[in-house]
Amino acid sequence: MNGRGVDSEGREFKNAEEMWREEVGDADPSRNPSGKGVEATVDGVLGGYGHVNEPDIKDSEAFLNSVLAERFPDAGRGRRLVALDCGSGIGRITKNLLIRYFNEVDLLEPVPHFLDTARRNLAPENLMVTEEYKAVNFFCVPLQEFTPEAERYDIIWVQWCIGHLSDDDFVSFFKRATAGLKPGGLFVLKENIARSGFVLDKEDKSITRSDLYFKQLFNQCGLHIYKMKDQNEFPNELFAVKMYALTTELPKRVNSSRSKKHVNRPAIIK
Repeated sequence: MNGRGVDSEGREFKNAEEMWREEVGDADPSRNPSGKGVEATVDGVLGGYGHVNEPDIKDSEAFLNSVLAERFPDAGRGRRLVALDCGSGIGRITKNLLIRYFNEVDLLEPVPHFLDTARRNLAPENLMVTEEYKAVNFFCVPLQEFTPEAERYDIIWVQWCIGHLSDDDFVSFFKRATAGLKPGGLFVLKENIARSGFVLDKEDKSITRSDLYFKQLFNQCGLHIYKMKDQNEFPNELFAVKMYALTTELPKRVNSSRSKKHVNRPAIIK
């Protein structure tokens, strides 16, 4: 993968391959999910930045609404929608957003005490939704070991967890997960963005990739960007955050050059 990068101690790497080989080695971060010793609260899972929960959900909801309106007739109303929340933690995104739009939500989280809290948070008596909307499955499995049920999901939501996967596991996950999308379904990836190259956090062995880095990986996964949006109203000291809606379908392009050539084609004047 092209692009220089640094780690949290200032060491520079020529490219991501050098970093994965020399810095991570056998301690592949995707095999060591973070969460041990982290409090199972909103503030805990957000690294002490619990106050970003509100703007995070606000912008995610606007993005989700725009995707549903464009991809599904009548924004999905009248259709039984199903979502997968990857790296779901304590169920923060499911409870505050997904459960209000999707009839069924499955949660995927490798940290047991986070998932136990999610079960409690998403119990019917703790939700402000009708019985038509519910959390169904709670998978205590790492991303790199998960294979979804074929064509189950309209949206697979992946937020603030993909940085714990190596490039190989990143590509492998999305290729496997693609089979879990219904026809017309989408991935939504929401992640921190480095200004260029990548930044490795040595403490939890997670990588923050640049927009270009992500786009190179999307290409390897056979995914295309349907829509993008930047997160607003986050503290300046945090990484920028971007949302991507990803599809396996080639983007539709209007070929204006063909009609233009036709108009300007020389002809015999009669």
